[in-house]
This record gives sequence, structure tokens and C-alpha cells, in this order.
Amino acid sequence: MDASLLSPHLLPDDDLGRDNCKEYLTRFLGWLHERFDAGDNIIELVATRSLYMDQLLTRLWHKFGFDQENHLTLIAVGGYGRGELHPHSDIDLLILYQGDELDEALGQRIGEFITLLWDLKLEVGQSVRNLAECIEQGLADITVATNLIEARYITGNLTGFEALQRATRPEVFWSSEDFFRAKRAEQAQRHQQFLGTAYKLEPDLKSNPGGLRDIQTLAWVARRHFGATTLFEMTSHGFLNRAEYRELLDCQNFLWKVRFALHMAINRGDNRLLFDRQRTVAEMLGFEGEGNRPVEQMMKRFYQTVRRVSELNEMLLQLFDEAILGNTAMDVRRISDEFQLRGRLIDAVDAELFGRDPAAILRLFYQIAQHPEIAGIHSATLRQLREARRKLDCWLQEIPECRRLFMALLRHPGGIGQPLTLMHKYGILAAYLPQWNLIVGQMQFDMFHAYTVDEHTHRLLKNIHQFPNPASRQTHPLCHEIFNRLRKPELLCIAALFHDIAKGRRGDHSELGAVDALEFCQLHGLDRYESRLVAWLVRHHLLMSVTAQRRDIHDPEVVTDFAQKVRDEQHLDLLYCLTVADICATNDTLWNDWKGTLLRELYFSTQKALRQGLENPPDIRLRIRENQRQARQLLGQRHLDDASITALWSDFKADYFLRHSPEQIAWHSRHILEQEGAGETPLVTIGKHPTRGGSEVFIYCRDTPNLFATVASALDQKNLNIHDAQIMSSRSGYVLDTFIVLEPNGEPISPNRTATIKKALEKALQEPGRLVLRNKPLSRRHRQFMVPTRVVFLPHKGENRHTLLELTALDTPGLLARIGAVFQQCGLSLHAAKITTIGERVEDFFSLTNRDGEPLTQQEQRALEEKLVHQLNPQEQEA
Repeated sequence: MDASLLSPHLLPDDDLGRDNCKEYLTRFLGWLHERFDAGDNIIELVATRSLYMDQLLTRLWHKFGFDQENHLTLIAVGGYGRGELHPHSDIDLLILYQGDELDEALGQRIGEFITLLWDLKLEVGQSVRNLAECIEQGLADITVATNLIEARYITGNLTGFEALQRATRPEVFWSSEDFFRAKRAEQAQRHQQFLGTAYKLEPDLKSNPGGLRDIQTLAWVARRHFGATTLFEMTSHGFLNRAEYRELLDCQNFLWKVRFALHMAINRGDNRLLFDRQRTVAEMLGFEGEGNRPVEQMMKRFYQTVRRVSELNEMLLQLFDEAILGNTAMDVRRISDEFQLRGRLIDAVDAELFGRDPAAILRLFYQIAQHPEIAGIHSATLRQLREARRKLDCWLQEIPECRRLFMALLRHPGGIGQPLTLMHKYGILAAYLPQWNLIVGQMQFDMFHAYTVDEHTHRLLKNIHQFPNPASRQTHPLCHEIFNRLRKPELLCIAALFHDIAKGRRGDHSELGAVDALEFCQLHGLDRYESRLVAWLVRHHLLMSVTAQRRDIHDPEVVTDFAQKVRDEQHLDLLYCLTVADICATNDTLWNDWKGTLLRELYFSTQKALRQGLENPPDIRLRIRENQRQARQLLGQRHLDDASITALWSDFKADYFLRHSPEQIAWHSRHILEQEGAGETPLVTIGKHPTRGGSEVFIYCRDTPNLFATVASALDQKNLNIHDAQIMSSRSGYVLDTFIVLEPNGEPISPNRTATIKKALEKALQEPGRLVLRNKPLSRRHRQFMVPTRVVFLPHKGENRHTLLELTALDTPGLLARIGAVFQQCGLSLHAAKITTIGERVEDFFSLTNRDGEPLTQQEQRALEEKLVHQLNPQEQEA
């Protein structure tokens, strides 16, 4: 492209009309795209757009005649002030005028100038102020102050700009001490918005911990205190050595490339690297491979980059704290021959300690466990730690002293708290365990997980660390009780460390992780039983979650099967704690009372089975009689006629009394008996008190075709999620259907919605089979995932006369209603359902029989599978 076409200063004034300017900007953006694809230096590209905007704005300034106004100045602020403009970055402008008020006619022309910039689709942020207003606003707001400090002259009255510079000197406007305190507090608040982690799966390139803002914070502070205008100038002040400067510059350049590509990909300014953008950006940056490989490579590089930025940011802010605020700790005290405390920061006495003795790295973290008052690592020691980590010529676990110290950390009550967090943060876990090194920054391309594999595991260990604390008695009472009686809690910690460590490798990560865990235990001196116990936990870490959420835990066979796999109470205790910690660490919204209740019920049912002996299965008839006895007692308190109860129950099948609690049986019976005489009107009642953390919806009416699909459709219309369903029929052809439903936020039905939901269900049941599916498109995130519909028929066990079907599919609006419609088309009866949503995927479990009340034949199974795949396949939905 002819470079002259890109330079507005070579064009006559009459060529600067709106349409022409749009054309020039479009051409320039295309040229930037070409140069980026060609691999031009990212620093030059960012600076070139800033220079181009300088030229365009200067020409437009002259076109509007502002060059004739001696009291106006056009000033760049923000990123534009630094000369850094990505393809769609905001162009922040300050129009500075002299005097107390702006002339009305001039103000109107300035408005027309800004309107033209908006018409050109430029993201302009502007302020029109005099000097006094600038200073007043800047003193009140650190963000405004920062913009003024890095202001850059574009055109207009130079004297006005110089006056602004004088008025914003540290002596009269935000001293370097106050500025540093404010920027440090601003960064801490920003980090808190991201829960203090840089490892979210959809990060913000700018505001994420370790992102571009953290680099800018360093530059702002250095500029304010030392007058440094570049990162390189920090080396001359002794804060960065040359290697660290090159590292920081390399990190900035990579983040700039990702941001540049992101702006190009979405054709607008946004710094969020969302799922639906990651693949395009990765390909633009040259990452290659099949499937999600390009995304995984790019995101791994991103997470490694933000970790390096976070380390350098923390180290430099500590150094700035000492240099600017003079906070050199005076209360230095020795805590061992090798380490001392400077205030609340641990510091190595010997500047060459780690290089001479790598085991001292583990001794550092053991000291942190021994002294809970320690808040972090001193900057000098952090620098030494970074250098020693990079010079290691073997994995730390290969050193016997390191192995001894690592196990001592896992056994220490505070070991997996602050020490392990810092080991993760500073890359020491990755230097200790070769398998951990492989999962650092390992992407999980789904909607279920919120964090990378390593960060998820770190959070799981933090959850375990909280179990013995008194506060955990409120949130996880059973975990609190179990953990405090564990004889060797380090076994749980090792299992947690390895439970996902094989993710990203080919094969079953649970099986591969179990092999790794066994080798680790043997290397670290655990006996044969302990090693096999840890390996079992890793291999089966999903077993309890899957059983509780996808199987009928009221079925004695399910409990017995689970108990046989668990084998004893020690395995059960450890698996329960691992399961709860794992679910809570997956994302911030996954845990709810529904999951907690299911897991507790399965735990106590299994504990009972183990204690009475697996060779002594529960007497089902005895349980039925006991449930009936307790339910009759509850109904007697309501003064209901005993003969009426007996007559009603004679219509119920034995399975009903087995799969419902006495409280449920009494509740159902009371409402049915109270409605007698209402004819064929469907009975719909919603429990006032949460059941298993959700709301229970009970329906009693004449069985009709498509009833499950009808109820599912009506509940979907009310934006409720079905999590469990017991579908039963009486001997006389009435259904006794129980649905456990939750609001989208995981809570029971809001009380003020109960009446409208009940009314909607009653209306739908008057016209069964008339399905109303929400015409709701897939969300932005859902569209990024392909989940082929998969149907698996589970083998029969014992005398079970039902066909058990496990269905995996993409989570789409109205899914359950469509599934129910397919069951009806095939003439099938649904007896129970477990509904599990895992991110973008559903994994549902159904218990079915055919028209004759028998398990499905092979031919019926094939026909059902074909219909389900056809109805639910994502490609079919898009069509």
C-alpha cells in the first residue's frame, strides 16, 4: 500500500470530510492488520497508530479553526498519552482552555469536533476543562491524576500544556509518596475483583492480576518518583537488572500482541479473552495444531506470562515501598541460622543461599509454615529465589532433603495454607514435581471449570486447609468433623495434589494420575497400604460425585455397589472430603445445598451399609414398613382418618414407600386426601421448606401421554432447573411425580414465585402434550462447544426390571421437554430421572420401561438412541 495514502498531513483540507476520513481510517486499519500478520514489531505498530492519530487530529483541529484560538490546547491522556494505541483502544483527549468559562459558540464547535470523531467510529473519551478544573478533578480522583501526569501535547497552545505540567509536579500535586500509596491500593482492589487469581479461563488482558495494568502501575510509580518515562530507565535506578528488564519487556510485548490480535479479531475495543475469541486470536498469533491445541498453547503462554509479571510487580512494589516510603523494616530478627524476618517478610541471611543449597528453598517454606505471622517473601529473597529456580539442574524432589521437607510441609497444620500458596505462586511446585510443571497454565476448555488445572488444584488444597478451622463447621460440618479425626491428613493432601495432575495427557487422567501418585508415595517413603490408598483416591476421585448426582441413591443396589467400591470407612471419609473440596474448587457457583445434601445422604447410607456388613443387605420390606409407620404417625398429628390413609396407600406400589422419606409420604398423602372430591383436577403442590437444598414439586393426577415432557416444558418456561425426578404410578393409573427444582442461581424457588409456578403447572396439566419450548438461542459461550449426543444403556443388576439410560448432550433450552417427547414417541414409561448439568454439557440418567412394563429390547434401545441423537444433536439444532 502507498504510504502516502495513510498520512493525513499530505492531504488537502477538502479531503478531510467525514466520508474521506472513514476511508483513510479503514485503509490504515487494513494496513495495520497486514503488518501485524507480516510479523512487524508490536511496539512500532502500537506507536504508529498513536502517531497516525496525532496527525489526523492535528489536521482536523486546524480544519475546525482551533489553531486560531490561542487559548485552546489538544492533549493526549491515558494510553494515548503514553503513545500506546492498539487497533481499537480508547483515544482519551483533554481539551484544555484558559480562562474561567468557555465561550458558548466555541463550545458548540468543540462539540461538533467530538461528534465527527464519534461518526468516524473512534472510541473517544474526552474532557473539556480549564487548568483549575483539571487540578480539582485530579486531586479528587487518582485515575484522573494518573491521566494528567502522563499527558502528552498534540497541538494548540503550548503554553497551556506547560502550565499543566507545572501544576502537576510532585511538589504541588500528588506527592510521589501519596501517589504510590494510592496506586498500590488501586491495584489491590482491582486484584480483589478477580478473586486474587490470574488463572481464570476467560481472563482480562488489561485488568487481570499480572496483566497490562500491573506493568503500567510500575511505570506510573517510576515516572512519578524518578521521572522515568520507560521501563528501561528503571535499570539505571537499580530496581531492575538487565535480565529482569528484558523479561518484563518480553511479557509486555506478548500481552500487547494478544491484545492487538483480539482487537483485530472482534473489530472493537475489548480486553476480555473470552472462549469464543480464543481460537481466532490463537490462530492469528501463529499457534497451530488440531482441535483445541492452538488455544491451549496460547493460554499456557499467557498464564506463564502473567505469573512472571506478578512476580516482578510484587518485587518492584516492595522495592518502591522502601525507596519511596522509606519502609525499611527496623525490627529485623533471626528465626533460624538461614532466615530472618524483616517486619512480616521472610528474608534469607545469605544472598547466595539457594544457589549453594537448593534444599534451602524448601526450608524457606517450612519456616513460613512454622511462623504464621509471615505475610510474604522479601524482595531480595524473591529475586534470589527466581534466579535459583531457573538454574536448577534437577527436579527438587530428586534431592532427599527436599523430599523430607516436602512431606514435613504436608504434615504440618499450616503447610498447605500460606506456604503451598506461595510455592504455587512462585513456581516452586513446578520445580519440585515434574508432573505439576506440565499442568501449569493448562487450559480447561469448557464451561464447567473456571480455572486452569494447576489453579483449580491449588484452590482444592486451600479448601482442605480450611476444613479443620471452626468456620468450616458452618459451611461444611461433616468435612470439619471427618478431617479433625483423620490420623494422617497428609494422605488426603497428596491425593488432592495428584487428582487432576494427568490432565492434558492422552488417556484417562484419573488412571494416569493414580500411577503418578503411587510413584510419588513410594519415592517419599509412604508404606504400601498408604501408597495404594492415595492411588485409589486419585483413581476414584469422581466416583462419589458421579454416584450422588447421576444415580438413584435411594436404590439399595446403588448404595451397595458404591459401598463395595469404597470398601471401608477410611476410604469413605477421605473420598467425601476430597469430593467436597473438589466441587467447591471447580468454580465459584457450583456448590449448593442440593449437592451438599446428596453427598451427605450417600455418605451416611454407605456408612450404614459398611457398618452392618455388605454381606447383610438391608431388608427392604422392613424399611418400607418403618417408613409407613413414621408417616402414619405424622398424619395422625393432622387428625386424618386412619382408614382413609390405609385405603389410599393400598393403591400405592411398594417402590413408592421405599424411595420416599416418611415426611414426603405424609406430605403427599395429606394433600391427596384433602383434595378428594375435586374430580380429575390435577394436584400440584410445592413444598414450603427446601428439600435437599431445592424445592420439591409434587404432582398427582391421572397418567397421560407426554406428562413428563409437559411438566419439563412448563418448568422450563418459568426458568427453573430440574435436578431430580421420581416418576411413579399407582395401581389405578395415577402418577405420583416428584421433581426437585432450583432457580438458576442454585437456590430453592423464591417464595413470591410459588403461586405463579403452581398455576402454570396446573394449566399445563389440563392440556398434557401441548409443549411450549422456549425459543431461546444458544448463549455465546455454549456456541463454542460441540457436545455430540451420546446414549449409553447401563447393564441390569439384580432384579431391576428397568432399563437404565445415561444421556450426554449439549445443554440447550427446552432440552428435557424434547427428551420427554422422544420417550413418548417411543411409547416408553419414565420411572426416575437424575438431571446433571456440567458447564455446557448435560449428563442425565433415566430409568425406563417399554409399553409392557419390561426392560427395553435391543431393538427398542437402538430405535431410542437414533431418535435421541437426531433430536438433540447440536448440528440439528443449528439447522
